[in-house]
Amino acid sequence: MMRQAQKNGTAPLYEIRDLVCAYGDEPVLHIDRLDISSDGPTAFVGHNGSGKSTLLKALAFLLKPAAGTIRFLGEPTEEREGELRREVTLLLQEPYLLRRSVFENVAYGLRARGATDRLVERVAEALQMVGLPPDFGKREWFRLSGGESRRVALASRLALRTKVLLLDEPTANVDEENALLMARVIGEAREKWGTVSLIASHDIQWLDGVCGRRILMRRGKIESISA
Repeated sequence: MMRQAQKNGTAPLYEIRDLVCAYGDEPVLHIDRLDISSDGPTAFVGHNGSGKSTLLKALAFLLKPAAGTIRFLGEPTEEREGELRREVTLLLQEPYLLRRSVFENVAYGLRARGATDRLVERVAEALQMVGLPPDFGKREWFRLSGGESRRVALASRLALRTKVLLLDEPTANVDEENALLMARVIGEAREKWGTVSLIASHDIQWLDGVCGRRILMRRGKIESISA
């Protein structure tokens, strides 16, 4: 039995029971029991195909389980996925930007959620957190380098100020500066808004400076948990 206990006695961030996720008729993830704490960042590690990315999609309520249950902050999530997507956000390994300005990319999620109060201020704050000045918002999407695109994609998630930030291989193909920036942002989002980061990564050395809790996955299952 694999379990991540919540130390303060409150409900865990996520409670997973008998979870099965599949693509078509092929099951790719099977987790009997797992609790994920809101105490701090948690890392999911394992080889390609171990199920890390699939689990992140399930935790972001973007992939409907084939079987089993996921509870969020002690409450059932079935038939509430649309509502709960306002509480979590997922940054994919290959971030996608809209064909519009940096400002509109960062503001898009806020507009979609009707959170337009202090919109300019929230966009500027998110850009500043990823090391970009507010006037960078005027730049068009096609004028961005690869590193800048990743920063803008991250800023668009930070602007939402969600309870959970899910990161899929956040340091893949980035230089040391951007890797250090990512680590700093995870801590800053935690301090500002209480955001809990859940991270799928192969970068063990980088994870050493970010979080101590690791969940090792293999062939779609939990193999071990270390705190």
